[in-house]
Amino acid sequence: MNNLNTIRFSAIVIAMFSFLQSCNNTKDKKAEELTMREVETENEFDSLKYSLKRNTSFNQLTTSSNSVLLTGIDRVRLLTIYKVNPKNDRNIQYNEGTTYSNDYEAENENEEDLFNYFMPGIDIINGYNMINVGHYDLEKEKMSYLFQKPVLIKTLYFPGVKKDSLNNVPIKRNFFMVSVYDEDTNKDSLINKKDLRKIYHFDELNSKRTQLIPNQYSAIRSTYDYKNDIYYIYSRFDSNKNGKPDKNEPVSIFWIRLSEPTVVKKMI
Repeated sequence: MNNLNTIRFSAIVIAMFSFLQSCNNTKDKKAEELTMREVETENEFDSLKYSLKRNTSFNQLTTSSNSVLLTGIDRVRLLTIYKVNPKNDRNIQYNEGTTYSNDYEAENENEEDLFNYFMPGIDIINGYNMINVGHYDLEKEKMSYLFQKPVLIKTLYFPGVKKDSLNNVPIKRNFFMVSVYDEDTNKDSLINKKDLRKIYHFDELNSKRTQLIPNQYSAIRSTYDYKNDIYYIYSRFDSNKNGKPDKNEPVSIFWIRLSEPTVVKKMI
């Protein structure tokens, strides 16, 4: 094969690979959504069990639990629940490994403020088609759920099971947080990343849920201030009231001191 033919063949292979990759990405993006029929007609979670209400008029929402997550609260274990396409196992987040890292590099090796999770004492799982989280109390042998209907979970925050410290002092957390799409805010009959994203706090035994930013805001990212143990939530204000976080809309910053995680204050 001469050089020209080799170049042409390589270009065709690259183009085909790019096309297939694009198709896979499109399928994955399309898969990460819930129709309002799936949410409201077929499924509901209750405090005792997950029940799938069958309705032959609609396609079934197939779900799968992935693993039991250990938490820093010894009596509490979490069970992640996913929406799955039986024909495509890529819809499940199989790699639910801890975010703990004790080989973290710093400019000053003697830095006293080092901690081993993204936020000290708090482990994280990023959801992909995660539609709920089961909360199991080992002492009472009772399962409850963080949400009563399917949602799309972006990030799950939970007390890390491994030891961690802040300012060289051991630290343990006793709460959960979830960043989530749980409402069809733009009224397109889907729950997906085009809707406004909320953040909730759940107490240790899942007896109380607190919404951390107002309904008209959509969380877009967060950072952590280790000097003050503060969690910053950057949020877009839905100024045009279309139920979507548009890039030209103003960004506000809310902050939470993690020692009082239900007390939320607005910076700007």
